[in-house]
Amino acid sequence: MVDSDEGELAFQEYFVHRLCAPKVKGFRFDGVEVAEPTVGAKEAIEAADAVVICPSNPWVSVDPILQIIKKINKPVIAVSPIIGGKTVKGPAAKMYSELGIEPSALAVAKHYRNILTGFVLDNVDLSMEKDVKKLNVKTHVTDTLMNNLTDRTRLAEDVLHFIGSL
Repeated sequence: MVDSDEGELAFQEYFVHRLCAPKVKGFRFDGVEVAEPTVGAKEAIEAADAVVICPSNPWVSVDPILQIIKKINKPVIAVSPIIGGKTVKGPAAKMYSELGIEPSALAVAKHYRNILTGFVLDNVDLSMEKDVKKLNVKTHVTDTLMNNLTDRTRLAEDVLHFIGSL
């Protein structure tokens, strides 16, 4: 559920019908208190060497998952979905701004700070690396924009090498 300046809206109403136009004031995930990850999800996390949070919206794509998983006993690496204060796709930067938080890679790192081992930020945001490190998080700076398969493959290899260095 999206708490907005137009009242509480179902996410699909906010996202699809209203095209993310209402101003965001917060989020609520119905049933999250009793939700449990599937057996397969638990087994995958247990078998993994690390967990990678891909560059997706922290508020509405990743947080619901993290609230269900609750505890991850593996290194957790996140790739920032915000580059140069903007999202490549979707409303994450808009949501940060409307919640009174300047949208940035640093804001994303702060969002995940309690679970992060490592954080990947774009070359554009190199100036934020020092502040991310102050969160007691290891960093890797690279080109995170993925326009094609070559870019996706390169970023995946960069992230895997980063995990190997932790």
